[in-house]
Amino acid sequence: MSTHLYSPDVSEGVRKKIILFGILVVFCFLALWLRVWYLQVLKGTDFMGLSENNRVRLVSLPSYRGEITDRNGVTLASIRPSFNLYITPEDVQDLGETLNTLKEKIDFDISKVKDDIRESQPFSDVLVKADIQRDQMAYVEENNRLLSGIRLKVEPLRNYLYNDLAAHIVGYLGEIDKDQLKMESGYQMGDMVGKEGIEILFEKEMKGQKGYKEVEVDVAGRELTILRKNPPQSGSHLVLTLDIRIQKVLEQLMTGTKENPINGSAVVMKVQTGEILAIVSKPSFDPNLFASRISVQQWRKLISNDQHPLQNRAIDGQYPPGSVYKIVAAYAALEEQVVTPEDTVFCPGYYRLGRGRYRCWKRGGHGTMNLHDALVQSCDVYFYTIGHRMGIDTLGRYAKILGLGKLTQINLIGEKPGLVPTKDWKLKARGEAWLAGETISASIGQGFNLVTPIQQARLVATVANGGMLLKPYLVRQIRDKGGRVIKEMFPTIQGKLDSRPETLPLIRKGLLGVVHEKRGTGWRARLRSIKIAGKTGTVQVVALKRGPKDEEIPYKHRDHAWFVAFAPYENPEIAVAVIVEHGGHGGAVAAPIASKVIETYNKFYPMRPDAEKNPEIPDPGLSLRANLIPED
Repeated sequence: MSTHLYSPDVSEGVRKKIILFGILVVFCFLALWLRVWYLQVLKGTDFMGLSENNRVRLVSLPSYRGEITDRNGVTLASIRPSFNLYITPEDVQDLGETLNTLKEKIDFDISKVKDDIRESQPFSDVLVKADIQRDQMAYVEENNRLLSGIRLKVEPLRNYLYNDLAAHIVGYLGEIDKDQLKMESGYQMGDMVGKEGIEILFEKEMKGQKGYKEVEVDVAGRELTILRKNPPQSGSHLVLTLDIRIQKVLEQLMTGTKENPINGSAVVMKVQTGEILAIVSKPSFDPNLFASRISVQQWRKLISNDQHPLQNRAIDGQYPPGSVYKIVAAYAALEEQVVTPEDTVFCPGYYRLGRGRYRCWKRGGHGTMNLHDALVQSCDVYFYTIGHRMGIDTLGRYAKILGLGKLTQINLIGEKPGLVPTKDWKLKARGEAWLAGETISASIGQGFNLVTPIQQARLVATVANGGMLLKPYLVRQIRDKGGRVIKEMFPTIQGKLDSRPETLPLIRKGLLGVVHEKRGTGWRARLRSIKIAGKTGTVQVVALKRGPKDEEIPYKHRDHAWFVAFAPYENPEIAVAVIVEHGGHGGAVAAPIASKVIETYNKFYPMRPDAEKNPEIPDPGLSLRANLIPED
C-alpha cells in the first residue's frame, strides 16, 4: 500500500507563509519607497543644500569699522589685523577630543564654545578664541591635519591707540547678544558691536557692510578654491570735537599720583558752540580689553572694583554743586530784585533761623558783604540770607532756567539729570513738607541739590557767553572712507536767558574777582597772561565737627572739591568744570587743574582777549538760530 506525501494541512501552512512573506516584502518596498520620496521630494532641497555646503560654502567676510579721530585728524580708534580661531562642528570627527586638545595649548571657555555650537547654523564657523598669540597660531598651523574643522582667520580688530584715554567717550565694542541678534539685521552670532559711548551711538554709521566669498572645500573643510567673491565695505569715519592734546593734559592732571590717585571728572567746553574739547572720568579702563573679547575674570575684576572705573562720572556722576550753586542764587536774586548790587549783609560767622544756627565756612565771619564781595569770598551767610528771602521754589525755578535738573542731551547714553529740589518734589518723593532750614542748605548748593560735571560746565558757559544755553556735543563730522563729508554737526541753542542787561555782567565780574582779587577763594587758578573767571566749591560729604585736619579725616568722609571757570574774561572762549572726589577744598585742589588746562588751551589756540571777536569762534547769532530749541 502506497503513502502520499501531500497533506492538505501542510500545503495550507506553506501557502499562508508565502502570503505573509509576500506582504512583508511589499511593506518593506513601500517603506523604502516612502523614505526615498521623503528624502528626495520633501527634504530634497534641504539635503541638496547640505550636500552643496559640504562642497561649496558661503564664507562671510567681516566689514572694516570706520575710524574715530579727534578734531585735528589724530586717530583715536582704528582697526588692526587679528588672528582668530574658529571651529566648524560638521567638519570635526570628535568635537570633545578636539576642544580638549586645543585647551591644552590655548586658554578659552569650552562651555561657551559648546553653547555657541548648539545655537549655530549648519556649517557655520563658531569662534573659539579671538586675537590669539603667535605661538598659538604656530601650533594650530603645525597641527592643521590633526585638527580637522579648526581654522584661523585674519580679521579686523578694533584698536584703541591711546588705551584708556577718553575711554568713556569713545566707548568700546562687545559681542552681540541674543536680543540684539533678533532685533538687528546684518549681524551674525559672534559679531562685535558698539556697547558704550560713541561706538554704540554711531554703530550703524561705522559698522560697514559685510562681504562674502564662495569657496570649494575638501572633506575636512579646508579651503581649496575661491569660486566667487564680493568684498566688504568700510564704515564711515567720525571726526570728534575733542582735541587729543588737551585731552592728554587733562587726563594726566586728573590721574593724580600712585599714592594719591584721583577719582573725579573734568569737562572742557567751547562757550560759543558747545563743542567738547576734552572730557575725563577717573578712574578709567582700557577698551582694548573688550575689543579682543574680555575674559570672565577681567570682567568680574572691573565690575567689582569699588572705584567704579566703568562709570562715566562726567554725565552720570551726581554731586551736590556746593558753592558753585551761588552763581544760581546770585542770578535769581538779581533777577527777582531781592537785592541790589549795593545791598549788604553782615556775616558774623553764622546765620540764625529759629533755633537753628548755620555757620559760615569762615569761623570769624566775613563782616559786611555786598553781592560782589560775597561771590569773591564765597560768603555762606550772604547766600543763606538771600536764599531764605527767595524761598526754595524761586531758587529751583532759576536753577532749571540755567540748565540744572535736566539732561544736557550730549551725544552719550546714560546721562543723568541731577536734581533741583522744590516743595512739590519733596512732597511727592518723600511725602514730607519742605522745611525752612532746608532752603538755607540749598542756597549754598548742599541739601538735596544734585548736578553732573557736564551741567556745571554748561552753567558757567551760559554765564560766559551772554545767556545762550547750548547743547554740548562730541561729533563734528561723519565722513566716508574717501574723506568726503557725509554729515556735519552744528551748534544747537536749547534756550536763551531773558535776563536784565546788568545781571550777567555783575556775576561775571564777581567770578573774575574769585580768581584775581586779594581775598578770592580761587586765587590758585591765577595766570599771568590770561584773566580767568571762576567759582570754587567745597561739598560736605558728612557732617564733621570743627577741628580735624584734612589728612586726619578718613578718605571717604573728606569733602568733594569743585571749580568752574571760563577764559579769557574779556572775550570768553572755553569753560572748564572740575570735580575731585574727596579732594578737600575746591580752591586748593580743583582750581589748579582748571588753570593748567586753560594754559594748555592757550598754547594751542592763542586767546585774543582784546579782539572784538575771535575769528575762530562761529557767530552765535544767525548761524545758530536755525537750531534753536524752545525751552521746555
